[in-house]
Amino acid sequence: MTGGSVMHRVALLGAGVMGVGIATLAVGYGLPVVLVEPDEAKLAGVNTRIGYHARSAKLLGALPEERMAGELVTGTSLAAIADCTVIIEAVTELPDAKAKALNAAAATAPPGTPLITNTSSIPVGELASALADPRSLIGVHFMNPPYLIKQVEVSRGPHTSDETLRVVTLLLAELGRQAIIVGDRPGFVTSRLLHPMINDAARIVGEGTATAADVDRLLQGCLGHPAGPLRTADLIGLDNLVDSLNVLYQRTGNEACRPCQVLLDKVQAGNLGRKTGHGFYAYTEASA
Repeated sequence: MTGGSVMHRVALLGAGVMGVGIATLAVGYGLPVVLVEPDEAKLAGVNTRIGYHARSAKLLGALPEERMAGELVTGTSLAAIADCTVIIEAVTELPDAKAKALNAAAATAPPGTPLITNTSSIPVGELASALADPRSLIGVHFMNPPYLIKQVEVSRGPHTSDETLRVVTLLLAELGRQAIIVGDRPGFVTSRLLHPMINDAARIVGEGTATAADVDRLLQGCLGHPAGPLRTADLIGLDNLVDSLNVLYQRTGNEACRPCQVLLDKVQAGNLGRKTGHGFYAYTEASA
């Protein structure tokens, strides 16, 4: 790839909350997207969900009005990504699952195709160690919802090539995102700070010190947190939060990162936040 601008064809792995959000962003900026999800149940209705998010984003002025939406192709087979120029992995926050998805994508795509992992906590160097060509892997932590939050953490692994960084930085600019490059450490910056805070907020609720609503109101009114930590937890997905905390605890030994019982109980009960309709709060309908 040469020159200052490339019309990308984006391959996206995973049709969960983040996969849908990233697809909405890319399609909304006019890029063609191939969304691959092996679970047919998750894939069902994905076009409708992306359309809903795109309409909401347009109403909020978060997507450019002047751009035509990019083509969206969905399927269960990786064969469809063979002509894509960049691959974004957005599967569950488990090292083995991410490594498996990245390896399969690298084996299907042309050599040198940039691989983006949307990990919120796993070091890029750790994931790259399982790849035949670790130079192509880079971390980009899109926040939820990706079409509303313009800043993204970019983590360059120990083997990430200059060309991979260059192409991915240009892609993010094309998507209207501001890349902030951070060190390749567990949790990077945002998860390293936010996730233990959410864990502590959940502990406070479990101890009976305050309700979830009161914790959030205090953090909003006194400390300026936009949504409150527990509403944010519901948006992240409590299962994703627990997975991320486990990664942080296992790699740092920080007791503040050991998932508290309140979070574990909610995940065990299937109350995962907005996507299931109930977490720390109840929602009128589950979110895609």
